[in-house]
Amino acid sequence: MDLLTHVVQLLILAVPVAWVAWTVTKEEVFREAREYFARQSKHGRSLARRKFFFLFTCEYCFSHWVTLALQFVCQFKLVYDDWRGYLVAFAALVWVANVYMSLYLLVRVDIRKERAEADETEEEVGHRRAA
Repeated sequence: MDLLTHVVQLLILAVPVAWVAWTVTKEEVFREAREYFARQSKHGRSLARRKFFFLFTCEYCFSHWVTLALQFVCQFKLVYDDWRGYLVAFAALVWVANVYMSLYLLVRVDIRKERAEADETEEEVGHRRAA
């Protein structure tokens, strides 16, 4: 395969990595599990237990495990056709997925800011009408 095909595959495969890592570590649907993991990561009896549970609370850390699972399923390699291709692909997938998550966070912050400003403006207009 040519380099362009590999780059396109990288950009596409990083999407599910980012999606799963973000959803598990940030979204409401996994809140209870995440709170349990956070408690275990802070109050676990052993260092290994604390570090293990921390992996499920950090999107960067968790993206490594999601990438590993995706590579196992998809057998994705970059640059090299041997075992080195898996290492390069692993690093690239984690990096691109984290860029995606950072961009998503920026978009969400912008949306929240716009909503807050709109609510504030609406509230001001309501007060003026009432006065």
